[in-house]
Amino acid sequence: MKNSRRQFLWDVGGGFGGLALSRMLAQEALSADGDQPKPEFNGGLHHPAKVKRVIQLFMTGGASPMDTYDYKPELEKLHGQKLGPEEKPEGFTAPPGAIMKSPFKFKQHGDSGRWVSSVFPHQAQEVDEMAFLMAMASKTNVHGPATYMMNSGFVLPGFPSMGAWISYGLGNLTDELPTFVVLPDAAGLPYNQKGPFSSGFLPAVHQGTIINATGRSPVPDLFANERYQFATSAADRDGFALLRKLNADHAADNADDSRLDARIQSYELAARMQLSAPEAFDVTSESETTHKAYGLDNKPTEDFGRRCLLARRLVERGTRFVQVWSGQQGATGNWDNHGSIPKELPPIALSVDQPIAALLRDLKSRGLFDDTLLIWTTEFGRTPFAQGGDGRDHNGGSFVTWLTGAGIKAGVSYGQSDDWGYKAATGKTYCYDFHATVLHLLGIDHKRLSYRQNGIDRRLTDVHGNVVHEILS
Repeated sequence: MKNSRRQFLWDVGGGFGGLALSRMLAQEALSADGDQPKPEFNGGLHHPAKVKRVIQLFMTGGASPMDTYDYKPELEKLHGQKLGPEEKPEGFTAPPGAIMKSPFKFKQHGDSGRWVSSVFPHQAQEVDEMAFLMAMASKTNVHGPATYMMNSGFVLPGFPSMGAWISYGLGNLTDELPTFVVLPDAAGLPYNQKGPFSSGFLPAVHQGTIINATGRSPVPDLFANERYQFATSAADRDGFALLRKLNADHAADNADDSRLDARIQSYELAARMQLSAPEAFDVTSESETTHKAYGLDNKPTEDFGRRCLLARRLVERGTRFVQVWSGQQGATGNWDNHGSIPKELPPIALSVDQPIAALLRDLKSRGLFDDTLLIWTTEFGRTPFAQGGDGRDHNGGSFVTWLTGAGIKAGVSYGQSDDWGYKAATGKTYCYDFHATVLHLLGIDHKRLSYRQNGIDRRLTDVHGNVVHEILS
């Protein structure tokens, strides 16, 4: 019955029209069954939502907390003393050296008195809008597993990312653009390549859509290459007819394979994006003032600034979850400052600081702050003792995350690391608590959003997680 109905839809609609018809009927069926989020819940699945859309800024490599947001005067007193562990801890890349103070000056900013180092002068002006998780922790000191953990809640591959879970739980806000968009660094993908954006065991349609923000064509193959003169409308009709037959045959033999449905929906989305995407990705339509605010006129900030501006344009047009990455995988060109904190941290911090502050202000000025959540995070922190000369090693013991926007209590913090910034001392929060909090703001009870896989009811938060109400308004 299921296969015959699908065949009927193809026969009636044909091509992309058939795809659109099947999608429309499926949505109507869900609404009739009462499975769609209720309008009065503001898009929430289990309770009224304060957030409709999310922008996550991810600093690849492990941003150093004691050199950015976690001021540790004790490091100045103990500078040069060998007080760290005598044995090389698991996950460290070299034996620990002497205690090292931050080479950057810290000042208090805003009415909240938040300490911020000199590497973030622009974000420092906005700290009264932010809520800080000052004692985030990871279960690993290794980039790959830690990046998985902060995105999927597990240190192993194969599990859905937070963006995929949000897409699965809430669906899209528009039919014209992808629900979950990834904007990687122009230099390359982060650790685990496409793994942090994976849909895991969820239907493949929920995986992140990677956009090349700096390329001539941000969405590859959206339009036929001009070299291929045979790609005409008549050829499209013939291709759709053949594709319709192949899809029907495959669906009949592989009813439980979600990849076909994902591919069908991607083709349907591609057809709609031929109209919507060129406008959405065209940042040249923005004013010169906006370009300067995001740093598009300055080489160090141009790439990250362009992607922050694009993130704003996408959420403004209905994309639900956008991830903007700073840094590629590897030993250089990211926040993995083993070699030298004084030399390596300032350039990467410079590349993101002005664009992030501009994004925050832009969201406010355009009325998007009322239902958009903006997040800044990384996969782990760094050691309070030196590595080699003046670098810092990996440290999952404590790092910083901040959130701002809808549903966030501005100017507060939760948790505290120890006097060195080595371990979480009070209010320790793992990815589970972070994820539970984000889902809560989106109107989702993290304990009730599950998917049965291999006989197990899987969750983004596994069997853990508590909403951090202390940072919520």
